Amino acid sequence: MKILCKRKTLIEAISKVQGAVGSNSTLPSLEGILFSAKKGYLTLTCYNMEMGITTAIEANVEQEGEIILSARYFSEIIKKMPGDDVLIDVDANLMCTLKSGYSKFSIVGMAANEFPELPALSDGISFQFHSQLFANMVRMTRFAVAKTDEKPMYTGILCQLEKGKITMVAVDGYRLAIRKENITNDLELKFIVPEKTLSEIVKLLPEKDEPIQISVGKRHIIFEIGHILVVSRLLEGEFIDYKTAVPPNHTTSVLVSNKTLLESIDRVALLINDRAKVFVKCIFDQDEIKASCESAIGNADDRIQAEIEGDRIEIGFNSRYLLDALRAVEDDMVKIEMSGSLSPIKILPAEGNDFLFLVLPVRIK
Repeated sequence: MKILCKRKTLIEAISKVQGAVGSNSTLPSLEGILFSAKKGYLTLTCYNMEMGITTAIEANVEQEGEIILSARYFSEIIKKMPGDDVLIDVDANLMCTLKSGYSKFSIVGMAANEFPELPALSDGISFQFHSQLFANMVRMTRFAVAKTDEKPMYTGILCQLEKGKITMVAVDGYRLAIRKENITNDLELKFIVPEKTLSEIVKLLPEKDEPIQISVGKRHIIFEIGHILVVSRLLEGEFIDYKTAVPPNHTTSVLVSNKTLLESIDRVALLINDRAKVFVKCIFDQDEIKASCESAIGNADDRIQAEIEGDRIEIGFNSRYLLDALRAVEDDMVKIEMSGSLSPIKILPAEGNDFLFLVLPVRIK
């Protein structure tokens, strides 16, 4: 294999696929990048058995071929080489020579046949979605994804298409995040994508809003983002019935500035550390929210104005869970609905129903 390509373009391609590099794998090939040179293009592929990413760049291909090279060493070398172009020359013994400017490196590669083949879909159902809207939906739900894999399906985000709507749902036992949008197809689909995959896709999306192609099979899903292809396994398991998990009624309704509430809770939580089970207490009463905290370090009190209708409520929260939900909101105003001090609170948009966050309270002394 022998090719010449632009160094900057190659660096950009490496950054796109590196999110799928395997770490501490029993297969050394998964810690590398598969390079394939053919018909004027150099294709780069990484695969960690959970997710695979592939992309291609234009190259002057003098001799076609394939090789696996260490992702870590190859990327560091290319980043620090001085020239605008890079020559990649691989001999019959899998010794790869890299030249750029006056710099020259030689690193040992692995045979391409040691790289696992990426899954292919033969029975996939495809649809298109706007990239920026997709990114927004992921950002507004991934904070509620479970951090442990006791129930693997909750380490992902449920995606459901039904009746001209797409819904993304995440849950971790303490909070629930739901984000909805209208779509232009009538597909009936339900699948769970690992949060790691979706977060990696958000990084790959272009700044300009463009359609992305999504193909869903029984065990895998494929995302096509321009010249980038991402394939991921789907998670199996019975996801919570999120529709019945949301309390249907409330006794207290609050309309408040999201930024003001977030800053108030953040201030009070300054006296909380992760080692002590200390919570923030909030009192919703007479158009005012009073937030307070008592810890071994000291006490904190704060209050903000809000529009409150209904019963007075005194309720406790894990501040991190509440702050995560408020940070995910992009609206200026939010509506909060509650039904007592031991029932979960609902965080909603001031108008409409595009999102709903559910946060469980804690008992306070």
